[in-house]
Amino acid sequence: MSTNTAPFTVQPKLTQIAMAIKPTGMIADMVCPRVPVPAEKFIYTKMATDEAFTIPDTRVGRTGAPNTVEFGGTDVTDSTEDYGLDDPVPNKDIKNAVGTNYDPLAAAAERVALLVQLAREKRVADLYFTLGNYLASLRTTLSGTSQWSDYANSDPISAMLTQFDSMLIRPNVGIFGRATWTKLRMHPKVVAAVLNKTGGLGGASAAGVIQRQAVADLLELDEIYIGESFYNAAKKGQTAGYSRLWGKHAAFARIDKAVRDPRAGLPTFAFTAQWGDPVGGTIADANIGLDGGQKVRVGEHVKELIAFQEVGCFFQNAVA
Repeated sequence: MSTNTAPFTVQPKLTQIAMAIKPTGMIADMVCPRVPVPAEKFIYTKMATDEAFTIPDTRVGRTGAPNTVEFGGTDVTDSTEDYGLDDPVPNKDIKNAVGTNYDPLAAAAERVALLVQLAREKRVADLYFTLGNYLASLRTTLSGTSQWSDYANSDPISAMLTQFDSMLIRPNVGIFGRATWTKLRMHPKVVAAVLNKTGGLGGASAAGVIQRQAVADLLELDEIYIGESFYNAAKKGQTAGYSRLWGKHAAFARIDKAVRDPRAGLPTFAFTAQWGDPVGGTIADANIGLDGGQKVRVGEHVKELIAFQEVGCFFQNAVA
């Protein structure tokens, strides 16, 4: 049997699967929205903060011309990176599925797309939950009684609002790991603040569980996103050890989902440069099983980036 060296063949059905996979609990696309770029190599603009906040003289004389302003910024050249996986499907499986409702190639595309998205979720979680990605004045490491899991001593509402007020532009979204969010929504001071705001009977020792939108309204945020996903942190061959992708931290950022041009220099904390759409297809491989088979490949060309540090803040180790 000769080896079929046909190139990767993009298949619309498998590409649609790759584009449609949006697992519950994954928040990467919400907190690091995709922005199309025209080529693998692209330019994006990091906003010049001083120019955005310096007030020019806007007076115009009766016969004079208005003053001229020029919006600057730093143009940064970068490139998307390729991320993808293959799953081998024997031709025997494809033949055996004829006449059934099961499509081995589609099933493989779904499995691979899930893992590709899980890898992206981890990249975005690492982007947001890395201390060094924030300005020194906008990052706080909590410990002991200041952690929000210490209900008797901590005051998370005060900590968050104080930090927000120190920012040039307030955040409009909050990003929590599930472990952090569970502790926060049960914190007596959070419960009391929400109940007092809504005319309830909240007090210093209030007990309850507060809904996400109520906390978002309290903090004047548009959205709160909760990262739910787990991943296996053990090496291949070792006993599985599951960890949360989004750890015991909290971040807040200004995210402008309307940004469609990476050179606009708008105040958005992070975005994903995406070159083309995710793709799904097959590669014939004579070395899969006795009858050969198809490698199902799913992947995408993306790069996750922080564009404007000044509009993000971070609480590391928010809970114990």
